[in-house]
This record gives sequence, structure tokens and C-alpha cells, in this order.
Amino acid sequence: MMLSRFLVVFAVLISCALTGCGDGRPDRVPVSGRVMLDGKPLTRGYIRVVPSEARSSGGPIDSNGRFVLGTYEPDDGCVVGTHRVEVCSNEPRGGDLFWYAPKKYANIETSEITVTIAEPTTDLQVDISWSGGRPFLEKGLGGPE
Repeated sequence: MMLSRFLVVFAVLISCALTGCGDGRPDRVPVSGRVMLDGKPLTRGYIRVVPSEARSSGGPIDSNGRFVLGTYEPDDGCVVGTHRVEVCSNEPRGGDLFWYAPKKYANIETSEITVTIAEPTTDLQVDISWSGGRPFLEKGLGGPE
């Protein structure tokens, strides 16, 4: 009796090892990289990648421009495929908003950036540009004074 239970548990463990006991969520691959603004690391903000048929992934951008994507948990990666990208880098200042990166990149409808994720990667680079613009203060957004 004890041996048969052991064999059943052993068989289940082997099965999981061979087939991969998933979390019931879409398969994801580890993805990290860097956001560059006019050739220099963007030193703050958030990046989000949005596939057409799955949950979006995102992560904060650190002081070196680095990010790690997460979908359901921090750093758990993103689904394979082509994704639209948004990069948001701003901070409230009283009732105003200071933009460290162009506002157009903060919305997937206007950013015009796409990335294709085919496999795990640690060097995804997302390039954005002021295209002659510069950081600015957007006045009067009605936030806390």
C-alpha cells in the first residue's frame, strides 16, 4: 500500500517535470532591457507592452534606463508576439505635470513603437526621441495643490 502511494506521487512529480506544471496562465518568457531617450538612458518612468490578444506586461524604469517586464507578478515576463509599447515618464508638481519624456510615448495609440518578443531576452532596447523637443511642464491638470 505504502509503495503504491509512493509510486503514484513519484509518477505525478515526473509528469509535472516533463510537461511543466504551469500556473494556468498564458506562457511567458523573461524579458528585460533598456529605454533610451535620444541615445541616453531614460532615468525614470514605466514601460508597458500590449499584445493584441493577451494581457499587457510592464515594469518600472530604473535610474540606468533598465526594466524587467511582468504580466501577473513582478518580473514574470511577457507573452511571445508583437506588442505595442508605451513609455511614460512624468511626475506631478502641484496641479501640473512635468514630462521627462515626450508625452506621445505615454499612450499606445500615439507612441508608434512596436516590439516583437520571440524568446527570452535581457537586451530589449526601446528607443524614443524628443525630436527637437525637451522636458516640459504641462500646466493646470487639476491635481493636488
